[in-house]
Amino acid sequence: MKAAAERSARTRLRDRLAASDPGMLRMTAGLRTVGSLALTLAVLALTGAGVTQLVAGAMTAMVATFAIREKQRGAQAVTLAVGLPVALVSVSLAAVLSERAAAGDVFFVVLIYCAVYARRFGDRGTALGLIGFQVYFASLFIGASPDGLPGIWAALAVAFGCSAVMRFAVVPVVPAGLLARLREAFRARLAQLVTAQLALLDAEGDEVDKALANVRAGTARLHETALMIQTRLERGTPDASSARLVQRRIADAELAAERLGLLLLTARSAERADTTLTLHLPGAPAPEAGRTDAPDEATAALRRDLLSLRTQVLRAGPGVEGTSIAHVRNRLLAYRDEENLPACSPALQDVFRAIGEASRAVMGLRIALDGPQDESDDTPSAARSREELDAEDAAIDAGEEDEPAEEDKGLRRPTTRAAVQVAVGSSLAVVGGELLSSQGWHWAVLTCWLVFINTESTGEILVKGYRRLLGTLLGVVAGIALAGLVGGHTWTAFALILVLIFAMAYTAPLSYTLMSFFVTAMVGLLYTLLHTYSWEVLVLRVAETALGAACGVFAAFLVLPVRTDQRTDELLGTVLERLTEVTEAAVDQLSGGPAADLLDRARELDKALGELRAATKPLTHPVTPLRGRRDTARYVVALLETCAYHARSLAATAELLPAHPSIAADPRLRGATARTVRNISTIAARVAGEDTKAGIGTGPSFASLLGGSDGDGASRYGRITGRVLRHLERLDEAVVGLARPLDVPLTGDGPQ
Repeated sequence: MKAAAERSARTRLRDRLAASDPGMLRMTAGLRTVGSLALTLAVLALTGAGVTQLVAGAMTAMVATFAIREKQRGAQAVTLAVGLPVALVSVSLAAVLSERAAAGDVFFVVLIYCAVYARRFGDRGTALGLIGFQVYFASLFIGASPDGLPGIWAALAVAFGCSAVMRFAVVPVVPAGLLARLREAFRARLAQLVTAQLALLDAEGDEVDKALANVRAGTARLHETALMIQTRLERGTPDASSARLVQRRIADAELAAERLGLLLLTARSAERADTTLTLHLPGAPAPEAGRTDAPDEATAALRRDLLSLRTQVLRAGPGVEGTSIAHVRNRLLAYRDEENLPACSPALQDVFRAIGEASRAVMGLRIALDGPQDESDDTPSAARSREELDAEDAAIDAGEEDEPAEEDKGLRRPTTRAAVQVAVGSSLAVVGGELLSSQGWHWAVLTCWLVFINTESTGEILVKGYRRLLGTLLGVVAGIALAGLVGGHTWTAFALILVLIFAMAYTAPLSYTLMSFFVTAMVGLLYTLLHTYSWEVLVLRVAETALGAACGVFAAFLVLPVRTDQRTDELLGTVLERLTEVTEAAVDQLSGGPAADLLDRARELDKALGELRAATKPLTHPVTPLRGRRDTARYVVALLETCAYHARSLAATAELLPAHPSIAADPRLRGATARTVRNISTIAARVAGEDTKAGIGTGPSFASLLGGSDGDGASRYGRITGRVLRHLERLDEAVVGLARPLDVPLTGDGPQ
């Protein structure tokens, strides 16, 4: 009994860790970085290296670890091998030019330009540019001189060697293993989402909005994990067909879970209405509660079945099977048959149907990941679901490769533009920094450089500069406290540095402010080790940081600026284009057209929407004074997420056709989406600034466009058409909803 409880506790802890850090990517980054530093310090200490060499080795080990972002181990090894000579040349030039201030400053600016421009050559160019810049900066920090170069060269070589040992031997990341951990994270987050949906079912009064916020967050986290899996499928699966199979099953499970939440929210509402926007709009209140008139036993059954679904998800790992879980699965799958639905309101029956579809998706995901399962306990409903999954699996092919997209040239290329901007900003930071201090000016340059990393617009740079300054201010306070505690104890300081480095690497993807805080606190300890710590030094650090952020923002606004609204308009146009592609391809296949690569097109839509969501963060930041603009940006993104959900649903429905002879395409659907596609094109033209007088057209329902069919007829068209019509109606409503915030006029009944 005690052993079982301990196993259960370990399982719950493992699931929480997997859900909080999908793939253990942050944990791996932290362990690698700290391990590289610790191993470097140990080796250098055994050779009798001085404090300067220890600091140089530690800083180099850190940059050699986090700079490399390539996913293939062979490519990582090549970049690490090339990075060492780049680092040696960088530190040598820094030491030689340290005695020639003007020449050193000019070269530093040139180096910064080259480091940013190198991003156009992919992950390797980005890594080598980062190594060259950071090692040059570290050389300025430790005051490298030509006389001390041999010792520093040795420290750099040791740092790169230790980084390689940690990356390839101690904390390796094998693509198949990483994909397995991401799958566990998806399962854990799916279980958390079902738990949140169960809480929404039971919530009353003031708790409803909080429960809805948890469902909203759980849906977003599940979607994030699905995208992480999709980007790593090709390297973590044996072949392209296996990758597409897993991609299909992950998409099915995500869509089924999202649909379950939407139908549950609808069942709680006083009126039958589309709640997709409510689920996607942050802060949107829950619909007015109006408990269904279902008998208590139906609500109790729903609560029981949600618990059962969560149990099926939690016990969906490899090697987990048994009569009890098979019984749970069979009972839930039975809801896919109309005769097994309980006697309750239509809204609540939809929820039971969604539970059955979610159970089928979980079963399909397990079969795709772990292979064939024991079928001895299958009921007729379970056997039918398994046959459908097998037919769908057989219909999946490898698809076609995408054609490379055209790139901008000259100053229109993002990397070239950013290189020019950061070079100008760094030049200003050098001049201003020298006026503040001839010893600490490089901190201003570092901040100017950092605010341009992974940013595309002026708004993003402004927000990043603000977060850098805030983290630095808080880190200075922590650095003062830690420096006072450490005093002159060198190895205690290095131990605390390792803790701070781990915290920096672990929190970097989550919060730039937290990362800056830990970095600044660590710098305070480094100053202590180098015997240059003082209150004045830390105050100067804050001043230089503020100056560097200001120079970066100034350059971003005045030198080849990319305004936030310009950037978001470009990305909005891309999202609308991808939405049109998915919708047209799905409906064409639903109308009897040839099979299309719907999975990849849906993934491209999700990717474009993710980029737009990230680009609007400066507009939706809590401290923005433009409240109306913030609300508009949130509303537009939520509407687009609603459109994407219905487009993905159409694509998933179209994917069923080749494998299900019991349903057939409906040729009448081919022309039904003309109005919606035309509306999307009108919005895209208005966003692009084209001189168009066209407006958003509205008109008859899609059911009437199909001759009054409501999808419930006896023909083979019924099963497919009824589902498609609901998604087409909701998609059209969401597209029309974009008209008001984007200032596109409505024209009433449009041409059909």
